[in-house]
Amino acid sequence: MAPLGDTVASVASAAAPGLVVSFGEMLIDFVPDVAGVSLAESGGFVKAPGGAPANVACAISKLGGSSAFVGKFGDDEFGHMLVDILKQNGVNAEGCLFDQHARTALAFVTLKSNGEREFMFYRNPSADMLLTEAELNLDLIRRARIFHYGSISLITEPCRSAHVAAMRAAKSAGILCSYDPNVRLPLWPSAQAARDGIMSIWKEADFIKVSDEEVAFLTQGDAHDEKNVLSLWFEGLKLLVVTDGEKGCRYFTKDFKGSLPGYTVNTVDTTGAGDAFVGSLLLNVAKDDSIFYNEAKLREVLQFSNACGAICTTKKGAIPALPTTATALELISKGTN
Repeated sequence: MAPLGDTVASVASAAAPGLVVSFGEMLIDFVPDVAGVSLAESGGFVKAPGGAPANVACAISKLGGSSAFVGKFGDDEFGHMLVDILKQNGVNAEGCLFDQHARTALAFVTLKSNGEREFMFYRNPSADMLLTEAELNLDLIRRARIFHYGSISLITEPCRSAHVAAMRAAKSAGILCSYDPNVRLPLWPSAQAARDGIMSIWKEADFIKVSDEEVAFLTQGDAHDEKNVLSLWFEGLKLLVVTDGEKGCRYFTKDFKGSLPGYTVNTVDTTGAGDAFVGSLLLNVAKDDSIFYNEAKLREVLQFSNACGAICTTKKGAIPALPTTATALELISKGTN
C-alpha cells in the first residue's frame, strides 16, 4: 500500500476529470486589521474577497481541480474586482453576471481573539439576491460532475427560484449535488425561518457538510450526540460530514462511520476554513466517487481536507489563505494532529 502522502498527492494533483460548479454569493469581506476588537473599535480593515461558494470554487482550482462559479455581481468596481479574482484563481466565470441596478454585497467581519468571527452584512438588496432563473447558464451547470451550493441563495426571491431551478437541472442531468448550508443567521428573518429554509432542500443533496455548530442549530440538540447528527440522515444520502473545528471531523455513510483528528496550527482567522475543507473534498469526489463506498479512501481524503481547513486559518481572509496541495501534504507529513 502506498504511503498516505503519496496516495493523496496523486489524487490531488492528477488532471481533474470532473468540473465542479459552485452556485451562490461572492462578496467583499472587510476584516479588522487587529483581532479581538469590535467593528466600532477597529482602526482599519483589510479588504478580502469572500462568499462561501466562491471560496470553494477557488479552493478547488488552487488544488489543481476544475471549477466554475455561477452568481450575480453589481456592475461596480467591487463586482468587477471579484470576477477578476475568480479568473486570476483559475475559476471559470462563464456563469457570472452583472446587475446595473444593484450593488455587490459587503460584509464586515469581527475577529474575536481566538480567530472566530461575527458578521454584519450590507445587502439591501445586493446583486447576488437578484439572479433569476432565466439568467442561469444551464449549459455550464449541465457540464458539471458536481453542483455545489449553500443556503444564503435560498433566503429571498428571485434567487431562491433560480437556486431551485439550477439544482433540479443538475439532478435531472445526473450530476452529484453538494450542500454546505453555511448558516448566517443575521441574513434570515428569524432562526426558525433559517431552519425551515435550510431543511427545505435538504433531501435533494447527494452529500452534505455541516459544522458542529450547525448541527446544534438545526437539531436544537447536542452536536456531539450521535442521535442528533443521525437525525439529519436520510435514505439516498451518500455522505454526511460534520466538521468539529480544530478537533477534526466525523463522517457518516450508509455502511460506515468514523472520525479523524484535526491539525494544530497558529489560528489567525477561521474565515474560509470550512470552504477549504469542502473544496478539497469535492476535488477528490469529482475524480473518484468510490470514496463514498471505500472507507480507507474516504479517510485519506478527509485527512487531506482537515489539513486544508487548518492551513486556511493561518492567514487573514479566505481566498488569500487557501492552501496548495504541497502545503497540505507538508502539514500532513508533520503529523501535528
